[in-house]
Amino acid sequence: MSKDFYEILGVSRDASDTEIKKAYRKLAQQHHPDKHSGCKDTEENFKLINEAYDALKDPQRRAQYDRFGSVSGPAGGGYQDSGYGADFQDLFSEVFSDFFGGGGGGGGPRRPAPERGSDLHYELEVDFEEAAFGTEKKINVERTVNCDTCRGSGARAGTQPVTCSTCGGRGQVAFQQGFLSIARTCNACNGRGVVIEEACADCRGHGKVRRTREMGVKIPAGVDTGSRLRLMTEGDFGTRGGPPGDLYVSIFVKEHPIFSREENDVICEVPVSFSAAALGTELEVPTLEGPIKLKVPPGTQSGKVFRLKHKGIASVRSGRRGDEQVVIRVETPTKLNRDQRALLEQFAEISGDESTPLHRNFFSKVKEIFE
Repeated sequence: MSKDFYEILGVSRDASDTEIKKAYRKLAQQHHPDKHSGCKDTEENFKLINEAYDALKDPQRRAQYDRFGSVSGPAGGGYQDSGYGADFQDLFSEVFSDFFGGGGGGGGPRRPAPERGSDLHYELEVDFEEAAFGTEKKINVERTVNCDTCRGSGARAGTQPVTCSTCGGRGQVAFQQGFLSIARTCNACNGRGVVIEEACADCRGHGKVRRTREMGVKIPAGVDTGSRLRLMTEGDFGTRGGPPGDLYVSIFVKEHPIFSREENDVICEVPVSFSAAALGTELEVPTLEGPIKLKVPPGTQSGKVFRLKHKGIASVRSGRRGDEQVVIRVETPTKLNRDQRALLEQFAEISGDESTPLHRNFFSKVKEIFE
């Protein structure tokens, strides 16, 4: 490498301190001797990289280098002939302390951080009408809570957990591997940072017990199968003072014997006899709020839909109700007695195309296609 420190780091002469530091970090990791054992060129390059950064990281030394092309000796904590610059050690201390939970950093013992409790899931089945109008249901949920006897400490009543002597309360122990200080979970305390000398008899030292709790769940109007309700802080309790998780209630709506659902509309299929559809009739149609009268005009065809405004299901978001769609299904007789058959045969003889326009139009089109 050349002795131009800016060229060594691959930055311009007007580069900011942040750009210089970023370039140094990248090059130092690429050219560190531990990655290229026994390679003399790599060791020399690594020394030059540290020398360049040592000269340019300090404003006064950088100004001296810019003016005279050299600096008068290394700054304290800068490049060292050992090959491991203090800044390079700071770099890895910073990165790996975050990754391993502070294994190589200073500042005294760092106890394991509080952890949030686990989320719980519950499947709740509701009736069609309950989903449409909303309701409140009682459910029994088993979750992990703090032990009442030891108040979550895990220690026998009247005692307290003591700081782990192996890790000093950090929950991790560090060991040196090359130039890195790597941390692993402490086997003595299993990462808790404390040791229980006398365990609580009720929770056996865990600090947590399983309890079943009855609670009320408000089901809003308009929910459907697949809807999920979130009850905050109703999940398992956290550890080391962490917050509880949440409870998620998944809704399953039972099938209704008469109604079905299409978004916020209610669908109701109503069978009508052949004669009633032909002559017209008045039906008593069921709705979610009770039966209402519906006039069916003469000549109503099977599949005809009558829409009853605002008789459907409310939207969960807006509260606006959908409609009820009444679908007419004309029922063809399946069993005829002698008199019925005779009358229908007589009806067929005297009926012309005018009484069945759909039939007439369909076969007219068929005839045009195939002739």
